[in-house]
Amino acid sequence: MPRRLALFPAFGESARPDLPLVPRMSQPSRVSDPERDDATTAARRARSLRYMRIGLVALVAVLLVVAWRLGLFSLFADPARLKQTLLDLGPWGYVAFVVAYAVLQPFGVPGTVFVMAAPLIWPWPVAFALSMTGTMAASCVGFSFTRFVGREWVASMVPARFKKYDDALEKRGFVTVALLRFIFWMPPPLHIFFGLSKVSFWTHFWGSLVGYAVPLFVTSYFGEKAFDWMRSLPVEAWVGTGVGLVVLAAGWWLVSRRLRRGRAANPAGLG
Repeated sequence: MPRRLALFPAFGESARPDLPLVPRMSQPSRVSDPERDDATTAARRARSLRYMRIGLVALVAVLLVVAWRLGLFSLFADPARLKQTLLDLGPWGYVAFVVAYAVLQPFGVPGTVFVMAAPLIWPWPVAFALSMTGTMAASCVGFSFTRFVGREWVASMVPARFKKYDDALEKRGFVTVALLRFIFWMPPPLHIFFGLSKVSFWTHFWGSLVGYAVPLFVTSYFGEKAFDWMRSLPVEAWVGTGVGLVVLAAGWWLVSRRLRRGRAANPAGLG
């Protein structure tokens, strides 16, 4: 009786007994290399970050060109025309003011132009709200652009007078941010300094909000009154004020120079 083929041969046996048993070639197991995977992931992230930086720089350049083509720079140079244009826009004038402030100030347009113009256009509560919103937006744009986009490009633009606050910023971030914002307000180099530092975004945000509150309130509340008062001053008062400021600046420079020379001549503080 012929041998029947087993439907389910035993392990290691062939279903055809007349054919030799050929061992299966085991596929080599794929072992992942953690270091290589991490390097690949880091390279992808760096490439994505580079593309994002290029895109943001291009976006900023386009916005600045559009602002120039629309005449925003010349508009802010003419307060009367600026006031009429923003009032004609109605509620959209608020949006235009804040957007122009946030886009233009971090890249060179003085923030005092916006802050001083606001109380001349709107009642002081509206001027204060818009000045605070625009100033905070501009500060966050300058901070974020430095930290995430142009860190290597703008590091050399930080003045030496800001660098001496590095240690204080690391130990007392919130207080230092609030104090510097209260004293210096919103110059672009200060945005850059905070963006290069180790202070977190939210520490910078809340510290800036506290530091801006009093100066912006004073400017918004007394801005129109101060402007009218300054316009009423005679020419002699302006000349006397200018001479007084020059004398004070010269005296400060001479005293500082003498103190520096004294410290250089006696570095140990002896004698």
